[in-house]
Amino acid sequence: MVSRVAPTEILAQEFLRKAAQLLSSVEPIRILKARAYKIGDASVLIRAASDGNRRYFFGLNYIHAEEVANLDNPFFIFICGSINRTLIIPAHLLLNNLPNISHDRNGEYKINIDRDLNIVLSGRNNRLDCSAFINSWSLLLNPPKILTRDKNSVEESLHSILQGRLLEIGNVRGYLTFCPNKSKKFNGRQLLEIATLQTCPELQFSQYNLLRQIDVLWFREKNQNLIPECAFEVELSTGTWSGVGRMATLIDYASVGLYVISNEKKKYQQVMSSFAEFQSRYRHIDTESIGELYAAELNLKQLRLEIGL
Repeated sequence: MVSRVAPTEILAQEFLRKAAQLLSSVEPIRILKARAYKIGDASVLIRAASDGNRRYFFGLNYIHAEEVANLDNPFFIFICGSINRTLIIPAHLLLNNLPNISHDRNGEYKINIDRDLNIVLSGRNNRLDCSAFINSWSLLLNPPKILTRDKNSVEESLHSILQGRLLEIGNVRGYLTFCPNKSKKFNGRQLLEIATLQTCPELQFSQYNLLRQIDVLWFREKNQNLIPECAFEVELSTGTWSGVGRMATLIDYASVGLYVISNEKKKYQQVMSSFAEFQSRYRHIDTESIGELYAAELNLKQLRLEIGL
């Protein structure tokens, strides 16, 4: 039995073929759950809709959108029935307008594009003017230049996303949070701005030079003292996982949760075999679960605000 290719998939492949002709460099990338592409120096997330009568409809999950928006030179591609009717929109422009677009409790936004290729916003006859982005291939051919010191690999971007999400979760839960990586950004803000502690507290039973290098720390206040609650190390490299050793400096704090965030459960088990004495103190969490928890925490926070409870 021959499987049929969906019309939207055909449109996406046509777009990629044209991109390859114009830019020669096209390769798939995956950052957490979002399946995206590196096209030249740009990072893109592609959505396609079959030809419609008056409007085109697209689903866009906020978590996926956020992941792509934290890459270098990010764009969202909306193919409206034909690659000759394509919107190539800077990711941050769309993200800034998401509060004016309807979504469900799972963070799935309903992107509605009219026949003039403008994005429908909440409110009567309210539209995001997208005329400058119709078939705007020049944006992909010549994306804004990024200073060498500000460039990030996909792995570096993913690391910053996970740190940012862990900081935000800790903040929502009322903990005081710390992160040593102050220059990297998450959602346009430096991690320094997201963390509520600017310097790492010194602890009596911990080596400070190791403690202050842990990727993310959560603390709670007790009798004017800061007590460590959770420590997180994001391990994306296939090399030596030094973060596991750094967190060992908190072993004497029996109530502290020590978490390794990675997508390599087998590698985690291999590394932990070297820490057999303390293995029961550590827990492994895959990167996608952090995204799901982050989305759930934000949804719960918003629901609490809406109902006032």
